[in-house]
Order: sequence, then C-alpha cells, then structure tokens
Amino acid sequence: MLDYALLDALAAVVRHGSFDRAANELNVTPSAVSQRVKLLEERVGSVLVKRGQPCVATTSGALLCRHTERVQLLESELTGRLPALPGALAESWPTLRVAVNDDSVGTWFIDAVAGFCVDREILLDLVIDDQDHTAQRIRDGSVQGAVTTQAEPVQGCRSVRLGRMRYLAVCAPDFYARYFAQGVTRETLRGTPCVDFNPKDQLQKRFMRRITRAELDPPFHWIPHVAGFLRACVTGMGWGLCPERMIAAHLERGELVDMAPGKPIDVDLYWQSWRLSIGWLDDFGAALRKQAAQFLD
Repeated sequence: MLDYALLDALAAVVRHGSFDRAANELNVTPSAVSQRVKLLEERVGSVLVKRGQPCVATTSGALLCRHTERVQLLESELTGRLPALPGALAESWPTLRVAVNDDSVGTWFIDAVAGFCVDREILLDLVIDDQDHTAQRIRDGSVQGAVTTQAEPVQGCRSVRLGRMRYLAVCAPDFYARYFAQGVTRETLRGTPCVDFNPKDQLQKRFMRRITRAELDPPFHWIPHVAGFLRACVTGMGWGLCPERMIAAHLERGELVDMAPGKPIDVDLYWQSWRLSIGWLDDFGAALRKQAAQFLD
C-alpha cells in the first residue's frame, strides 16, 4: 500500500524544485520533507529525486509523481460530484498545473481558459517554459498538461493540435536603417544585436538559418520576459521574433517594421495531457481546444 503522505512530499519537491519550498507548501520542516522522501526511496528501492538546483525527478520518481497528481485530481473531481463531503477535501478548489510558453500566456492562453476556470472554480498553476521544452514537464510528472511543439504523445499521454502561432522578425525603424540598409543578409545579421528570451529560445536562430542557410552567432541580449523582450525591440536594442498578435498595433503605428515581409516563422502548438480519463482535466482540454481555434491559425 502506498503511503500518500510520502508521495505528497515527493510530488511537492518535484513541483517546486526545492525541499524548502515543498516544506512551506506542506507546512512542515524541510527536514521532515527530506525524511519522507528518503523513507519512500527506501521502500521502493530506488532514488526518486536528483538533488540539485532545482531538484528533479528520476524516471521512477516521475512515475510516482504522475500517479500522485492523478489521485489528487480524482479527489477533486469526486468533491465536485459530492459537494457535501466534510473536511478539507470539500473546501479545496481543484488545481490544474499546466506548462506553457510565455508568448502564449502573453497573447492567447489566458483568454482561452479564463471562462472555464471561472465557471468551474478551477485554480490554475502555470509553469512557464520554452514551447520546445514544456513536454518534458509532463514527462517528469511536474504538470498535468502542457502546451508544446511536440506532436508525438509523451508516454501515457494524448496529444491534439491547438493551432499555429505566427512570429515576425521585427525591429525599430531607426535600428533597421542603421543595421539593415543593405538588406537582411548573412553579413548584416552576423554583426547585428538581436534579442533572445533565454538559451532555450531557438526562434532567432531558426529565422537566420531560413534567411542565410547558415549558423550565425550574432551578439545577443538575454531578456527572459515577454513584455521586456518586446520593449527591447521597440526601443532599438535589437531585433527579435515576436508573436504577430502581440505586435500588430506596433506595426500599424510604425514603432516596429517587419524585417522580412512574407517570411514569418510559424510554430505549431499541441496540447498534451494524461490519457487517463479525469473529468476536470478532460473538460479543460476540450475547452482549451475550442477556444484556441479563435486565437491561433
């Protein structure tokens, strides 16, 4: 029989990436969390957490985390069907933990899911990561669903296409006149500063390969904030790939220019979630797919 006090401790460590933050959530000491995880590891005969900054689940730990998260969702679903249940279980709102990229959060995702969360009294816990890496979050058991570029389902999950986000390479007009007067070429791109969200962001490199068919390494600003990234482009710090929905007004006002008209970068997005049928999660996925059609190509 599994001890869910121990499993909850494991899941909290993986979710927060830290024994200290897990202890705060569980209202116990970090030592108590460590002891619970260690005891669980002894019982299953396997290391479940790779200690570090952050702590991450091993393959065995990820399996147990996914099981624990499913049990918690099933309990929340049961509460919705039996609202007269006594105790803390009846008082808690179910929480859906979803991995999603920052550009989606800043443009369409919140609008797509807000109505569902309000109507169903669902709490949303977003884990922000690059769209090419969010699938790993569901793989390691730290989230229950993910908006990702990975079409192939993670083991134990289902995958459905949401739509396509279009990105345009943009910069300020003065920046364009200064650096690209001779055109957007291999030579001009090589020495011109651009903006990257973080080291995982491959959109700028993808654009440069498309334009030049070469691997270039220009000067980079690292700005891991969607609004800050856009401001860096508007204020002339560098050029970068921005979601078309986010920059439409800036283009109309002449604050940004499209560096390569007719050559957008399109990113297909998918929703991956557990294959096991769980009411809250299934309904969330259905609502997300329906609403995403209004915002994505």
